Amino acid sequence: MLVGRASCPATSPHRSPESANADRFTALPVVDQAISYSEQLAHLGWTAFFANQVADDETALAAHRIIEVHRTRLVSMSVTGTQPLVLPHELKTADYAVGDWVLVEAASDRLIRRLDRNTLLQRRIEGRSDPQLAAANVDTLFIVTSCNADFNPARLERYLAMANEAGTTPVIILTKADIAEAPDAFVDEAQTLQRNLPVIALNALAQDAPAILAPWCVDGKTIALTGSSGVGKSTLVNALGGPSRQTSQETGDIRENDAKGRHTTTSRSMHLIQGGGWIIDNPGMRNLHVSGVSDGIDTLFAEIVELAGACKFRDCTHAHEPGCAVRSAIATGSVSAARVERWRKLFDENRESTPQQTGPRGNRTIQKKFR
Repeated sequence: MLVGRASCPATSPHRSPESANADRFTALPVVDQAISYSEQLAHLGWTAFFANQVADDETALAAHRIIEVHRTRLVSMSVTGTQPLVLPHELKTADYAVGDWVLVEAASDRLIRRLDRNTLLQRRIEGRSDPQLAAANVDTLFIVTSCNADFNPARLERYLAMANEAGTTPVIILTKADIAEAPDAFVDEAQTLQRNLPVIALNALAQDAPAILAPWCVDGKTIALTGSSGVGKSTLVNALGGPSRQTSQETGDIRENDAKGRHTTTSRSMHLIQGGGWIIDNPGMRNLHVSGVSDGIDTLFAEIVELAGACKFRDCTHAHEPGCAVRSAIATGSVSAARVERWRKLFDENRESTPQQTGPRGNRTIQKKFR
């Protein structure tokens, strides 16, 4: 089942500076008009998962993908180009994420409804009850850090837990490998953080950087970038965008005394990249609080979770009980005490910060995922 072809114009005369900036990445038309409509949608990331959600009485609506989220505006992309959407009065833009698929009335650009998400990256913000939506329908999350003082296993594990919970494939990108004394040491340590975790060390400014990352940037696939400020995310976005877009995103210099960089990305937006894929760049995050990522933590620390299942006591705290398989593994050196401590800290933080609500018969239940 396919959504009907949109007949809306490719651009709107009422464009914001932010939207105009997005066009520097997403050159119009965004798809080859010579291919079929279904192939055009597939290039934008449309799959059977979304097509199966379209009801018979909605086939005249156009499928759009959100590429910018602002306080009072949503900017979308369809097979005909980009345009701001006409929003219902009661709609809250905070409920939408870059990468969302929505159904739109073609003649008026009026948003009708959002389709269910395949994946959703979100994070908890201090003082807010609802999570902040970072990106939707992302296939791969590039977790960017660098081969210097920014490399922090505990922080990387937080990003990995978030990616695992969202259902995306995490890949750790280690930048500044060309100026590091021992980049292989950073790669080796990063690979210990999770089973079968892809880790790539590169120079984001090198000509071969896009080719190294090409396996994840194929046509119709969506990647997102996250990581702390100044590690080279904007440089990677520019490199993946191709030579014609090298100046589209400002990059920040690195301070020599502490290897930290300036924060240059302040909003989320989606751009076309080489190979036909799409990229969502997120503002730098140095403090990432975990909440509602129990499954993601279990995937991250799978070897510890498996050991915990072999403990003598079901409610073992892995602190002092006899027959504790986790403590035995620490004693033999098969698991590091530091990793177990990071698991314990992340597990406790997630348990304490995950909102709960009263379910049937007064049972305490984990709050439903925001999808």
